[in-house]
Amino acid sequence: MRKLISGLRKNRREKQKGWKRMNKKEIAEIKKQFTPANCAITRICGCYVDAEKNKKTKIKEAFLSLSEEEMFKYFDIFKKTMSGRLGKNLMNLEFPLVQEKEGGTQEFLMRIRASKLKDDELLDEFYDKVIENYDYPENYYIVLIHAVYDVPGKASDGTEMHDASEGIYEHILCSICPVNLSKAGLSYDVAENNIKDRIRDWVVSRPETGFLFPVFNDRSTDIHGTLYFNKNIKNIHPDFIENVLGTPIPRIPGNEINVFSDFIMNNFEGNTTFNFTESLVESLQEVREQKKDSPEMITVSCDEMKQIFEYCGVPDEKLSDFKENWEMYFSNEPVALDNIHNSKTAKIVTPDATICIQPDKIALIELKEINGVPSLVIPVNGELKINGIEVELR
Repeated sequence: MRKLISGLRKNRREKQKGWKRMNKKEIAEIKKQFTPANCAITRICGCYVDAEKNKKTKIKEAFLSLSEEEMFKYFDIFKKTMSGRLGKNLMNLEFPLVQEKEGGTQEFLMRIRASKLKDDELLDEFYDKVIENYDYPENYYIVLIHAVYDVPGKASDGTEMHDASEGIYEHILCSICPVNLSKAGLSYDVAENNIKDRIRDWVVSRPETGFLFPVFNDRSTDIHGTLYFNKNIKNIHPDFIENVLGTPIPRIPGNEINVFSDFIMNNFEGNTTFNFTESLVESLQEVREQKKDSPEMITVSCDEMKQIFEYCGVPDEKLSDFKENWEMYFSNEPVALDNIHNSKTAKIVTPDATICIQPDKIALIELKEINGVPSLVIPVNGELKINGIEVELR
């Protein structure tokens, strides 16, 4: 395994090319600005949309003019718009060159940022684009902020030097929040000192979708990409991505593990033995362990996967056209490890039983033939419990 990981490290150093993605540290640095002490937000705008796609009301004001209570509620929304797993809830999306030309989506977002949210006509055009392309059957609230972050310098030990600026990061953040009717119930009326029917209100919930533009790469502005947030990974709102952001639609994270399984079954027929599968789970878990301290999203490239399959015993003749076959399923982009490998559970399924085990413990399970029947054997070292009942081992 050490030889495999060493080879993957070398391969990764040689393959550092292409557009750089916003990493966990850079996301955390921007989220830190959503506090009263660090607030860099200059202006906030919003549009409340009903289920029939009508614009019911709009807001536009200086952010610092809001009450403290309102600020804290908005800070929570903005933090949630930049939360979740990279590669799943948060996706780095790169603009095609055509969208950076006049009339393109990136150029449109650049104009919104440059306006500092003071151009009513531009804002209405943005709201109309969202309403036309955001597929949501109920009421929602579009929130848009403009912020200017004075990026502090960093000393050699990583500490921030607030008296030494490294530049200005001017950006916009959009959050789209469902607006739901509060539940019916009884409440205590302080004025009347009585229990009575509660008045139902329309409540702004935490965001379902949003984006940051431009991205914050290497602690500086990168106008060539956007960080897209989506709470529900099963519905990434492809029309919104394609027509509002103008980037290619990313692979749906929840489907990639099925695509990965299909790739293996279609390309390695006759080799998917118990030992092969066990070795694959162990190898992917080891890759995760080796890369866990990286601020970047953990990914595996086509070349890395080929090395892993070689290590797991796939014969050379089935790997001869590996790159071409892999790219039919995953294109030529690195794949987020979280999307093809469950770090918490390895699931073994038979017609009569399902066994869940930690991936790093899968080697404990053996496949043996007992009375002519292939059987899974798990050694019991210590206590055994079934539904919380301690079983006596005799």
